[in-house]
Amino acid sequence: MIEQELLLLGLLRQSPKHGYKIKVQAREILSLFAGVQLKSIYYPLKILEKKGLLTKQTVKKGRRLERFVYCLTSKGKERFEKLLSKNFLNFKRPQFTLDLSLYFLSFMKPALARRRLKKRLEILDKISAGMEKMFNSKELKNSLPLLRIMEHNFCLLRAESTFLGSLLKKI
Repeated sequence: MIEQELLLLGLLRQSPKHGYKIKVQAREILSLFAGVQLKSIYYPLKILEKKGLLTKQTVKKGRRLERFVYCLTSKGKERFEKLLSKNFLNFKRPQFTLDLSLYFLSFMKPALARRRLKKRLEILDKISAGMEKMFNSKELKNSLPLLRIMEHNFCLLRAESTFLGSLLKKI
């Protein structure tokens, strides 16, 4: 819940937003890069509101239906700053699906293992090429936070590719 809380408070720290806008930003931007996913945002928003971390106002623009716009309270800003600071020192180990397969690698025939690892390396190369294109996209160039996340993910991808290359030589 802490990552989810940090995400919601952070998006609202940028500016007040209605629920759908929060959901879109979380799904399209942060879940793609940061691996944080929200199945439901309205329940967590309700909890944050009960804690006094945000307020909800009804807003109507033109002919659109009324909708709720969420704003951070001063207590919400303080909580966001504490979570952000704490999260920098959180060393929760990332989970890689590859690790489980590596644990049981000895049960696979070496030829099949090599083919699978080579295929994984090919997929990583394709992802890497796609990431390089994204580095040149207008949206990314205009967003220093997304650029930092992208660079971090690119380093992780290169590390896995290097590891796989080394492992393939050993099998």
